[in-house]
Amino acid sequence: MTDQPSPALAAAMQEVSTAVEAALDRLLPRPEGATARLAEAMRYACLGGGKRLRALLVVASADIFNVPRERSIRVAAAIEMLHAYSLVHDDLPCMDDDDLRRGKPTVHKAFDEATAVLVGDALQAEAFAVLAHSETHPDSSIRAELVLALAVYSGASGMVGGQAIDLAAEKRGAAGTPLNFKEIVELQNLKTGMLICFSAEAGAVLAGADILEKMALDEYAIDLGLAFQIADDLLVHESSAAEVGKAVGKDAAAGKATFVGLLGLEQARTKARALTNSAKSRVSAQFGPSSVVLQELAEFVITRRS
Repeated sequence: MTDQPSPALAAAMQEVSTAVEAALDRLLPRPEGATARLAEAMRYACLGGGKRLRALLVVASADIFNVPRERSIRVAAAIEMLHAYSLVHDDLPCMDDDDLRRGKPTVHKAFDEATAVLVGDALQAEAFAVLAHSETHPDSSIRAELVLALAVYSGASGMVGGQAIDLAAEKRGAAGTPLNFKEIVELQNLKTGMLICFSAEAGAVLAGADILEKMALDEYAIDLGLAFQIADDLLVHESSAAEVGKAVGKDAAAGKATFVGLLGLEQARTKARALTNSAKSRVSAQFGPSSVVLQELAEFVITRRS
């Protein structure tokens, strides 16, 4: 495997990352006054790290429909805020209890647990505020569709529901009855996949695209999200904490089922490859050459080393 994307994808990743970083810097509160510590921690959680995978999905899907970049970058910044909130809360001692994220101390370690809770709360609210703002799209119905979609995909029937299943899975694992393959797919489709689905669909929503175009992006995202998680399990199994930027081996130690544990290394690699090929074919068939960034991103997801 390689950690180097293709030249075209590398250029797209750098361009989007730079633009989203600038947008986040502009949109996040500055450390001033009585809430300075909260603002500092929000910026610590969001700025200067991460693959910006979800941001790239937003922009790449929007580019297919020639959506103005100033709109897609705002949505990309909003999803990065929402994603950062989920990581801050996921790392808390009452959840996954992690000390390392993106190669640096987690928010509750760099600040404190109470601040980490508030950071997550504030970032979630800020994400919806960005989506609802008229600068994101002049059509209020488009903005409402984005807000509703993110609320559904990130809530109890989406990402948060997946986290609840994950917490229950730890208890089951400790009792010697870990999740089976179907159950872990459901968990990951919710916990990881739903925000990836929102990100891929957001460009179509911004463009007012038709249902078939939205479905193609949704199906692509489902395949991509599952391939991403299997690749993550492979990385955790084969890499060090320094390489992946977070603690490794904790799920296995806690008795949680992983794709590698259920399928074995070779079958997990084969499954990830099949999902990647499926994801690429879905957008290629619907959008042709205009989907090249999405196709190359799907390829990079299973060949990355961090």
